[in-house]
Amino acid sequence: MRRRAVDFRRPARRGLSRWIWTLLGAFFVAGLVLFALQHNHGGDEMRKPATDKSASLLKESHRNSNFTEQMVSAMSYSRQLAEQMILAKAYLIVAKEHNNLHLAWQLSSKIRRCQLALSKAAMRGEPIKLEEAEPLIKSLSSLIFNAQDMHYDIATTMMTMRSHIEALEERANAALVQSAVFGQLAAEALPKSLHCLSVKLSLDWLKKLPLQKLADNTRKYPQLVDNNLHHFCIFSDNVLATSVVVNSTVSNANHPKQIVFHILTNGVNYGAMQAWFLSNDFKGSTIIVQNIKEFSWLTSTYAPILRQLSDADSQAYYFGNPQDTKDEPKLRNPKYISLLNHLRFYIPEIYPQLEKVVFLDDDVVVQKDLMSLFSIDLHGNVNGAVETCLEAFHRYYKYLNFSNPDISSKFDPQACAWAFGMNVFDLVAWRRANVTARYHYWQEQNSERTLWKLGTLPPGLLAFYGLTEPLDRRWHVLGLGYDMNLDDRLIESAAVVHFNGNMKPWLKLAIGRYKPLWDRYLNRHHPYIRDCAVS
Repeated sequence: MRRRAVDFRRPARRGLSRWIWTLLGAFFVAGLVLFALQHNHGGDEMRKPATDKSASLLKESHRNSNFTEQMVSAMSYSRQLAEQMILAKAYLIVAKEHNNLHLAWQLSSKIRRCQLALSKAAMRGEPIKLEEAEPLIKSLSSLIFNAQDMHYDIATTMMTMRSHIEALEERANAALVQSAVFGQLAAEALPKSLHCLSVKLSLDWLKKLPLQKLADNTRKYPQLVDNNLHHFCIFSDNVLATSVVVNSTVSNANHPKQIVFHILTNGVNYGAMQAWFLSNDFKGSTIIVQNIKEFSWLTSTYAPILRQLSDADSQAYYFGNPQDTKDEPKLRNPKYISLLNHLRFYIPEIYPQLEKVVFLDDDVVVQKDLMSLFSIDLHGNVNGAVETCLEAFHRYYKYLNFSNPDISSKFDPQACAWAFGMNVFDLVAWRRANVTARYHYWQEQNSERTLWKLGTLPPGLLAFYGLTEPLDRRWHVLGLGYDMNLDDRLIESAAVVHFNGNMKPWLKLAIGRYKPLWDRYLNRHHPYIRDCAVS
């Protein structure tokens, strides 16, 4: 069929299709507009309740949270006030440095008002309210802006604060040194109650002649040299502490009558020590008290420690002004050069007829029967002791100066250290190895305090090197005079607990948690103990 020419085709059908497409487009646009309007209206409706709910929750949180929670919350008024105060205090220091007294006065006034508001809120236990915080925050902000306008910029503030921090650090360091000195003095000082007890006992010794006769008789006891019995040595000038050691030992012993205590003291406390142990019974055990002055062989020509005691430099170091040296106060404690403290190195000469002894410090408490210590095989060694190198600190290099060739060439810096305070000494092996001569040699070498700084442990580590048998840790637990976090199970399992450190149980410095371990062996029924109010 032949198609018509273009000019003769009917235009009606083409016009109709254009109208249909136009209408469809209009409906589509209208639908989009309606959808958009409805969506915006619904979103507003949704957002409005959410905003109201958020605001109500914020207010509710301010009402319900306590003061402490407010201080740690970043959204709280208390926190904002505290932060504003910190900034204001910094600008207060800067204002004073620049002699702007008016601004300094304004800042001080606002800071005091903030402190008062925070204090009241803390006492109420409630958070600061908006009406309280808002005027303070605004006024402080205004003053801080004023300070910034006066060119107290961050750099200036930082420099000023740094100088103040350095000054405070110097004061803090000086206070720490002073505190250490005072703490050391408190640890070294004899409490009034112990002095009272010592004076009363000394008067008894001087007045009661029967006591002196009884003391003479005790020197003739055959038990003192009987090697079938168990011999304990205690070297001390503290009557009460020695009494607790003796009492705790016999209280936990299965056969206390087989125990002999050899107590050595100085001339000042000899009478008091004799009066106490002669007047009290310790479950039938034998007790002998001796005076250092009895040993005629103990002279300065024989014992280096006696020469050092009379040396002018040593006297100045240990007994002079603490501020004359940079050493720590504990290094200058006179007890470290005390003759009583060093006599442990002369045990075989003090007791020439004995073969084995257990040495106890006067700051220990015995909790179990110690008789089995005497049957421990030391495998030919001289000293049975508990090692302390479970912690990295307690090794030879921490006690001795290994930069000295005499030390570095003869000793292992990683060798395990051990503890004095509860030691088993085989005196036969001691005499064979001539340990006292070793001690003399090293004590002479350290006359200038270049090999070690303090105490009897460093020379002990040198003298007993290669001659020490390690014992089970439960025989001797240390640290009750300085460590507040010892495991209770470790303390309960210990045969001997040691109050080494400054916090001795007879001092007010004592750690309260451990003090009952010592108190239970104190004879509180004795009239002198009550009269002197020993705590």
